[in-house]
Amino acid sequence: MTRSLRIGISTCPNDTFTFHALMNGEVSVPGLELEFTLADVEELNEAMFAGRLDVAKVSFHAALENAKNIVVLPSGSALGFGVGPVLLGAPGRQHWRADQARRVLAPGRWTTASLLMRLFHPEVDELEHLVFSEIMAELAAGRADYGVCIHEGRFTWEAAGLSWIEDLGARFERETASALPLGGMVAQRRLSQDAQRSVALAIRASLQWARLHPDACLQSMRRFAQEETDDVLWQHVDLYVNEWTSELGDEGRAALNSLAELARQRGLLACGEALHVLEAP
Repeated sequence: MTRSLRIGISTCPNDTFTFHALMNGEVSVPGLELEFTLADVEELNEAMFAGRLDVAKVSFHAALENAKNIVVLPSGSALGFGVGPVLLGAPGRQHWRADQARRVLAPGRWTTASLLMRLFHPEVDELEHLVFSEIMAELAAGRADYGVCIHEGRFTWEAAGLSWIEDLGARFERETASALPLGGMVAQRRLSQDAQRSVALAIRASLQWARLHPDACLQSMRRFAQEETDDVLWQHVDLYVNEWTSELGDEGRAALNSLAELARQRGLLACGEALHVLEAP
């Protein structure tokens, strides 16, 4: 008997590249049928909190806060050096000025980007959350002073006429001497370990297929990121898909511990339960 699992991934090129084979039947999961939902990462965070998805790509901030209900899968993570969110300014704002930070935008309450902003700029009383793809436009129009940008913002900020204020990911790396864990695939604890392992193996197989057939994955990448050129799509994949996407490993687990420890030290993590990472099948 085949069981259906609801699985959510983001529309970002690193996810559509990694999951193209699974979404298009090039790779399958024995005994499981995956029903895909593609959405903004904050929507996925909220859906996992609410239990509406069985497996999803979520921000590691959200995973830490939801540790009692989820398990991190060893495949599918976005983690590394030089991959973090960046703090950008509206045109003409060349430096961070807390007294001028009247409207500061971030891509969602539970995103790792928002957690980093709160960690390193506690002087900001309130962040206003928008879908990540709207933040740069608000900055460019002068309707906001600063914004925490993720994904393609790292590549396109200059063309948008914005100011580079700070690399929040690089600051995390300096303070912790570890890679930055942005997000990863998690499964609800209610799923059997066999199902969790099967999905983890399928993610790894899908990524292996993608690496052997990269051009075929452009179909999915373009479909869900139509505003980007192919060059930007591949920049995204090159940056966010790496060895830790295939296997989180000891270094990835250490990075998760570093993020959790720093957030707890500064009083920004309510959940006291440790995050469980499934052993690699």
